[in-house]
Amino acid sequence: MSAQKRPPNKQSKNSSNKFAQNKNTSGRNSKSKTKGPITETQIWGIHAVTAALNNPKRKLKNLLLTPNAAQRIAESLNAPLPAYSEASPKDITKIVGQDPVHQGALLITSPLEDMSLTDLKGNDCIAILDQVTDPHNVGAILRSAAAFNVSSLIMTARNSPPLSGTLAKTACGGLENVNIILVSNLSQALQKIGDLGYMRIGFDGQGETTMEQENRKEGEAVALILGAEEKGMRRLTREHCDKICKINASGAFASLNVSNAAAIAFHHFQASN
Repeated sequence: MSAQKRPPNKQSKNSSNKFAQNKNTSGRNSKSKTKGPITETQIWGIHAVTAALNNPKRKLKNLLLTPNAAQRIAESLNAPLPAYSEASPKDITKIVGQDPVHQGALLITSPLEDMSLTDLKGNDCIAILDQVTDPHNVGAILRSAAAFNVSSLIMTARNSPPLSGTLAKTACGGLENVNIILVSNLSQALQKIGDLGYMRIGFDGQGETTMEQENRKEGEAVALILGAEEKGMRRLTREHCDKICKINASGAFASLNVSNAAAIAFHHFQASN
């Protein structure tokens, strides 16, 4: 499939500058205390942009691509490549900054619609993060969640990274395939999740049982809860868990990065179903 190119022109450069000035780029349609409702978000990276373009729930606002990125995305899309502004790597770097590895692809899009606990299925496997703030970790967890059919990820609205940019790139499309629910009070959310019939399993190095001793019954609703690096789950979060498990690590390191722990837990509880 050949890319439908739009040659670079003054209008595309002006468009790039306009978006470069807009810092309101959270990934969901949540509210900010100073800037009001979020109306657009930035997604960069080949896989993340491709997945977002394949998501019919996304509303395209602007797409900036280098010729190489346009060719790669066009080959992977499930539909024709939409109209875009051709840009150089430097043009995109001016917008996203020096640190991100954007791979020559930047999508300005609408945030995904908010979801709530009422959208949970009640017979699935979900993940809950207690103040995990690093976008690389959350992105990696989303990628694993998509790989192991974890349907939803629940986080607190205040202590979670923006659902865009670095997180979206690390998730490699997981942001488009896993429902994300932001809650204001995690303890209250855990209570409601328990009321919905979910077995709430928290993970901690000092767990009462090992993960291998816990198996998910067919069709059982399971909520897997992981805490922040070093701090782990907060006290109230632990108190709302039905069980506290640990992942046996027999090697030189006794603890795991939270994204690695999540991947192991997701695989175990899906494989045991």
